[in-house]
Amino acid sequence: MTRTPKQPVWYMATTADGIIERSRRLSPVSLADAVGQVIDHPTPCRTKWYDETPHSYFRMVKRVGEVLEDTNIRPAAWPVRLWIVEPLGETGNWGQCYYPYRLLSHQIRVVEETDAWQALGIRGREVLDVIHHQLPQLAPRWAADWDTDPQRMCERREDWHLWGWHATSGMKAEVLANDTARARRESAAHWWIRGLAADAAEHTLTDTGASPAAIHYARGRAANLANAAQHQARFDSYVLDALRGVGLDSPTSSARP
Repeated sequence: MTRTPKQPVWYMATTADGIIERSRRLSPVSLADAVGQVIDHPTPCRTKWYDETPHSYFRMVKRVGEVLEDTNIRPAAWPVRLWIVEPLGETGNWGQCYYPYRLLSHQIRVVEETDAWQALGIRGREVLDVIHHQLPQLAPRWAADWDTDPQRMCERREDWHLWGWHATSGMKAEVLANDTARARRESAAHWWIRGLAADAAEHTLTDTGASPAAIHYARGRAANLANAAQHQARFDSYVLDALRGVGLDSPTSSARP
């Protein structure tokens, strides 16, 4: 029996109002108002596929973890909305070698809205749980640890970054998380997760009296904890514990002789 290739699912992301952000200052295109309908691009480029304006074609991806790339949505803005679309007519790409997951077109059909958490990767729901429910409790504790003894915490952070304790070094764990996200086509999700988590930690510390250095420390811890949730099923505890900064929360941990 001959198998027919599975048709890819194409995704686009918009801001919470359903408008394609790149179209906002030219001729706003609302996907929310066009579910089930065909949309012709209002300002198509004449030379395919190059930008003559900030919004010259529809941009979609078949790897949902990359859907937040190149949207022009303010970095780490949440919530976003995620849409399944169907490209129609002639399609193109900037370069199949470098962007095999991306497609450009001048006409789409808006099929349906789908769960936005998918834009943050296969474990997007767990990531959002960390950001919305865990960080409000953890960020104040991290900041208090820092401000109680800044010099000692600075030394411990350096030890974590360079050597680790019973896990790999923080630096290596961060590199592994970044490389794995790129290999799994969740690179855009990776950087959005870091931004969302860091901003959530900082927001929690607003008006608490935490020092700028303590806020910076909490932002970094938050970003890595959220990345650990993203890669929960991909790494063992040796890497995950480094991302979570487990040793940083133990007053006796030290990698220095």
